Amino acid sequence: MKKIGMVSLGCPKNTVDTELALGDLLKNGYQWTATHEEADVLIVNTCGFIESSKKESIDAIFEMAQMKTDGKCSKLVVTGCLSQRYGDELIDEIPEIDLLMGVDGYPQLKNLLEKESSNSDEDRKPTIIPEYFESYGQRELITPFYSTYLKIGEGCSFKCAFCYIPKIRGAFRSRTIESIVEETTALTQKGVREFNLVSQVTTLYGNDLGLKNGLVQLLRELVKIKDVDWLRLLYCYPTLINDNLLECIRDEEKVCDYIDVPLQHIDNDMLKLMKRQETETLVRDMIENCRNKIPDIALRTTFIVGFPGETDKSFQKLAKFLNEAEFDHVGVFTYSDEEGTTAFDYPDKVPSEIAEKRKNKLMRIQKEISFRKNQEKIGKTYPILVEGLEEESFLLTGRASFQAPEIDGQIIIEESEVLPGQIVEMRIDRALEYDLVAKVMETEPVS
Repeated sequence: MKKIGMVSLGCPKNTVDTELALGDLLKNGYQWTATHEEADVLIVNTCGFIESSKKESIDAIFEMAQMKTDGKCSKLVVTGCLSQRYGDELIDEIPEIDLLMGVDGYPQLKNLLEKESSNSDEDRKPTIIPEYFESYGQRELITPFYSTYLKIGEGCSFKCAFCYIPKIRGAFRSRTIESIVEETTALTQKGVREFNLVSQVTTLYGNDLGLKNGLVQLLRELVKIKDVDWLRLLYCYPTLINDNLLECIRDEEKVCDYIDVPLQHIDNDMLKLMKRQETETLVRDMIENCRNKIPDIALRTTFIVGFPGETDKSFQKLAKFLNEAEFDHVGVFTYSDEEGTTAFDYPDKVPSEIAEKRKNKLMRIQKEISFRKNQEKIGKTYPILVEGLEEESFLLTGRASFQAPEIDGQIIIEESEVLPGQIVEMRIDRALEYDLVAKVMETEPVS
């Protein structure tokens, strides 16, 4: 039985693609190994979003290519966004690649691996008939057993000036409610309790299927699944957050009071240059409405600094807004100049050192906000999803419903007998800048 080694890079949506490909291969006679030196086939699922992620992907390809010399690897496969975007260049520059495919051919991977290769460019980069996994039951999770990402759609129908994803992934297309419910049910039987809903534009879900308030319809079906504990919304577009969605979040206990809503900027001139659909007024009204409907809602956002044309004045407006809005979680990225995007041809580029200073300033502001908000939680109790011991610190950690995996802070759990995957009531005893320290209130798990 041939062994498969996987390297998965990039966003949670890419993680799901990796799990789908791995699950399909395991179902068809392959065996997975975490030790790359033991793998007969190595697969690198790449990210091609911004410059730093492209470099990480290329470094990973070269590292795995070395395994063909040092290990038993006989085939190196490169998939994902980078190969979709730069397939010809990768084939030309890295002869160790045996098979290269983009983002729409994962169901065909098992057949392509069995095909004898003549090492021609045509065999190394075959013509792929686009195919989309609709039945997700064969996923092999690479996330912890209790938590996963639930990809509800593919592609993006917006045309933000800084983003190449629509050219890589195509227009937004939703999965059916039935297929998502089926997948979710299957995953609960594997022990998954937390589902983080992702797509490129999560709040656009169902629009292409002719569903009115499609995301609400989906959530109403998912909460009926017995062993689902938490449903969390990531990648929500601000103009599509309406009262129906907020009332669903508020009323459904299993839907976390949490929305990740990437805003990118607040200055109207910058938003227009970015080809965003929102305005400052709409954003402020959206935030106010969220907090009026759900007073304890956790709001996460991301911003881009150093976008072409960003002046000191527009940046100061963004910094002032960050102070005023008091988001629970914030990520800040410096602009990456990506060939093929609208912004690539914009004048008035912002020097990288200025962009980095602006990023650091925003993060300093947010650090103070985060610490203050964390202090307000001291003495309160929350259900905490236990995650286990951290590899480096050996601290027992978990997360509350207001903390998404990988991107937000975490709960450091004081001495306890709790097990990973349990959801246990805990009291917050101390606050750190991004993390919280908690103590178990009950020996019996909440669920």
